[in-house]
Amino acid sequence: MTDIDPTRPGLGTWENDVFDECVASVRTALEEGYRHVDTAQAYGNEDAVGEGIAAADVDREDVFLATKIDTSNLGYDDVHATARESLERLGTDYVDLLYVHWPIDTYEAGETLRAFQELADEGLVRRVGVSNFLPRQLEEAAAVLEDPVCAHQVELHPSLQQEELRAYAAENDHYLVAYSPLARGRVLDDPVIEEVAAKHEASTAQVALAWALDLDRVVPIPKSSSEAHIRENWRAADLELDDEDHERIADLDRGEREIDFRGAPWNQ
Repeated sequence: MTDIDPTRPGLGTWENDVFDECVASVRTALEEGYRHVDTAQAYGNEDAVGEGIAAADVDREDVFLATKIDTSNLGYDDVHATARESLERLGTDYVDLLYVHWPIDTYEAGETLRAFQELADEGLVRRVGVSNFLPRQLEEAAAVLEDPVCAHQVELHPSLQQEELRAYAAENDHYLVAYSPLARGRVLDDPVIEEVAAKHEASTAQVALAWALDLDRVVPIPKSSSEAHIRENWRAADLELDDEDHERIADLDRGEREIDFRGAPWNQ
């Protein structure tokens, strides 16, 4: 069974909702070597992601495909119904990972996660994940699920380093999948990142991604529709940062989020 590779970035597809561009980016990424592809019901591109996987010269069994149940679909019956709709749009019999997108709106741990567990028991979902949870919500999920949480997806980048959640992931043996690992482009202009990039003759994006990959059980999933950036991001795994680089980047943590709203769990 295919698993997440913590030594390489995955491909994020948030806001990659132009059909042909999304198909091309997924195909390009897979043929470049990516094997982890992330989407969601809310992104409106599951059909394009599925088409990109089908178009690539890569076996479906070698792709780690993840999607997420939207916050309006987290009731017990809706999880069952819309997960199957996602599979149909993706053109696959199963997903390797199914996330709760946010623990808000129709989310209720007992009913929502019972439906997720049943999908896993049926083989439609290989692993269960959560996204944007607090530690207490992770503990609640672990108490409900029979299978362990495979991954917790959160915003993570040099300005938001998520030390508590990284420690929790290490202690509980799950991956921390980092969305917006480039802070929606803001990290690319950071003077420290620029200096580290110049030192290694690398791009600032590669430095930010290499930093994330060096963290324990952290897997960044940068989004890109540009063939050049897809290839550049992939090669971030070949960049070796030293202790001084990590010390300098550690000082950039300011707890600054790019994705925030009143309904987020940390604002309740």
